[in-house]
Amino acid sequence: MSILLIFKNKDPKPWQKMLKEKLPKEVVEIYPDVKDAATVDFVLCWKPKKDVFKELPNIKVVQSVGASIDHIIHSQTLKDDCIVTRIVDENLSQDMWEFLAAIVFGELKNTSLYMEQQKIKKWEQHAYRSFKDVTVSILGLGSIGAYVAQNFAKLGFKVKGWSTTGKDILGVDSFHGKGEFKSFLNQTNFLINLLPLTKETQDILNKDSLGSLATNAFLINVGRGEHLIEKDILQLLDSSVLSGAFLDVFREEPLPENHPFWKHPKIRITPHIASLTNMESAVNLIVDNYHRFLSKEELLNVVSLKKGY
Repeated sequence: MSILLIFKNKDPKPWQKMLKEKLPKEVVEIYPDVKDAATVDFVLCWKPKKDVFKELPNIKVVQSVGASIDHIIHSQTLKDDCIVTRIVDENLSQDMWEFLAAIVFGELKNTSLYMEQQKIKKWEQHAYRSFKDVTVSILGLGSIGAYVAQNFAKLGFKVKGWSTTGKDILGVDSFHGKGEFKSFLNQTNFLINLLPLTKETQDILNKDSLGSLATNAFLINVGRGEHLIEKDILQLLDSSVLSGAFLDVFREEPLPENHPFWKHPKIRITPHIASLTNMESAVNLIVDNYHRFLSKEELLNVVSLKKGY
């Protein structure tokens, strides 16, 4: 039995070091340096290369080191008896909430606009909006989405939320299913995408859905790059249907240097940092799950491969 780390765009060595400290008797390796692929039964993943699991015939558990699992299920063929789990951490929810609150308040008070004016030494005042006059709509009411929605509501924002199944969240006007999607979008000033990536949610941020928002609405995408049809957002921004977009996730990461998003005046970019996994708390969860696996107990945060989340 052994544990294998398969990471892309994330340094696995600190994770290996911490895991070895907490599991001193276990073999913890980093792909592709594997002594015996047949002994690997517990895998930690972040954006593994396509079909790498075919090299590992006896995988029993795949643990994502983030909150999402789309990077695993969309790149690998999983056996029916393979268990996939993810990180569910209060730190992730809090960090995401703080990140999104900063963006929304910054847009309400024109801070980005003033920073652009500073570059050209332009002194010009602009009217600002109050949070009481806008509606924030959250796409995705899972553990993080529900936390974000509830926190906006506690501050006094008008908040709407949409999910595939009905939710009951204090202060949040909840919508669910395809039949209520258009109603959810109507009169939205800030649309925040926190959906998991599935066949049903891919390309959900498109010309039709974004065109149904309130005039001069603002998009924040912290879900996945594959949720957004890129040519559609460019067209909507150029025609002033949308006032702007804040994008933290992209179809290709890192974002290519020649991508039009870099220079678009109405788009702001961050490098997939909205909510970073806390290694210490994540490793504690992973160790707990590993002990549960050895003891044949139910694992924490198991995902449905059928649903994709």
